[in-house]
Amino acid sequence: MQQKTITYKGKTVAYNIAGSGRVVVLVHGFGEDGAIWQQQVKALQNSFTVVVPHLPGSGASALQADMSMEGLADSVEAVVRAEGIAECVMIGHSMGGYVTLAFAERHKRVLKGFGLFHSTAFGDSDEKRQTRQKGIDFIKQHGAHAFLKTTIPNLYGPATKQTAPTLIEEHLASVSYFTDAALINYYQAMMARPDRMAVLKETLLPVLFVLGRHDAAVPPEDGWKQAHVPQKSYIHMLNNSGHMGMLEEVETTNTLLNEYLHQTL
Repeated sequence: MQQKTITYKGKTVAYNIAGSGRVVVLVHGFGEDGAIWQQQVKALQNSFTVVVPHLPGSGASALQADMSMEGLADSVEAVVRAEGIAECVMIGHSMGGYVTLAFAERHKRVLKGFGLFHSTAFGDSDEKRQTRQKGIDFIKQHGAHAFLKTTIPNLYGPATKQTAPTLIEEHLASVSYFTDAALINYYQAMMARPDRMAVLKETLLPVLFVLGRHDAAVPPEDGWKQAHVPQKSYIHMLNNSGHMGMLEEVETTNTLLNEYLHQTL
């Protein structure tokens, strides 16, 4: 895997790239960076070119002036453009799904398909916004690391907590660098993002939905409500996962991604 950077609007955007051939872009979520997809990169790079951006504020990517979902999507588009990619499939995890939907709205000419991996096109409910505001207040008082330490374990399903607690420990250790500003910017952007169900309704592209049966962050019933909206959908339930299926059920995730990509690209 090659680590690369570009300068976008005067700031560094970092990304990893591996493999060759048709292109899949994997977009990480909140409280993680591109390394969260490392098991998928290993599995996909023999058949595809895999591009994994680090969103501004994560990994080696600097915060941008515009940290909205649209701004983050444009930073991903800058990576795609820098690599000369004419078409790709994009899969977004959690917040990365929100970025993917914004990308699909703004840069759909590039896409052959897209996927929501533990993510949703629904906007935040009032209750969800209140929860995020409480999170922002906590970060301001106690700091980013303390916040992630309290929230990341809740992203995993009960089976993972019992049988693979080191996964959670490794996740926490890998994100100790996050700044308060990055997490607050992400939360504010998620609170402000619009409902993008219209993107699902209007797209002619095949859309992948990956749900976690024990996902408390994006309940599976949200996925079921959306899966019938696009003209062509692929939907998968990860029965032993919470919100982190790429780590909790690696082989199943890799298989379903491979199948979707081979059918779409």
